Amino acid sequence: MLVRDPDNIEKKIGGKGSVVLVSGGMDSAVTGAMAVRESPRVAFLHVRYGARAQESEERAFRNLSLHWGVDRKRVVDLTSLGSLGGSALTDRSIDVPPANLDAEGIPSTYVPFRNAHFLSIATSWCEILRFDRIWIGAVEEDSSGYPDCRRIFYDAFEEAIRLGTRPGANIRIVTPVIHLNKGEIVAEGIRLGVPFEHTWSCYREGNRACGRCDSCALRLRGFSLAGVRDPLEYDPSGNP
Repeated sequence: MLVRDPDNIEKKIGGKGSVVLVSGGMDSAVTGAMAVRESPRVAFLHVRYGARAQESEERAFRNLSLHWGVDRKRVVDLTSLGSLGGSALTDRSIDVPPANLDAEGIPSTYVPFRNAHFLSIATSWCEILRFDRIWIGAVEEDSSGYPDCRRIFYDAFEEAIRLGTRPGANIRIVTPVIHLNKGEIVAEGIRLGVPFEHTWSCYREGNRACGRCDSCALRLRGFSLAGVRDPLEYDPSGNP
């Protein structure tokens, strides 16, 4: 499968070093593989914000860091974001809805303005490390329709970074998979040797992915489009 590169990654690579936001999902894992390949120095950042699958996501982050030998890594607590509720990912009183990839509008799993919080922390660490790239595995074309996964949002945030950081910081936001579909992301990950068995996409916590949420459905569709078997185990009953 031919993988598009609409984000013109070749114009954004290099620099002094990169902070990579790694949630532990397959999109962030492929983004991490690209950053490791293209950046002279990398630092992996994981934000613990009270998501239902927090333990599985953090375990995936640590396994991915170990796989690529990334010693400079941080797990940052942002539980205050989750404590606000308002999302099925953080509020246990809101059920995770069954997958509906054709649904219109913003789903209940959207965590309001989450990526802005993540980018703010990444920007601070970039300044501290004297790095000038932030990599994030946001997907606009083939996702659940979250508003903070659009490139227009990252362009605006990049301008906020320019205005709010020291002169000469020149921090850029790299979104290499933002216009790819899930099949293309899987194919690129296979090409780069991404250990998909160490990733976690399910919105629920458990030993096995549920296979019923939007994120599981998108992941399974991606592997199907790429013609590759997903190495994760799924619970046939739909209960992790």
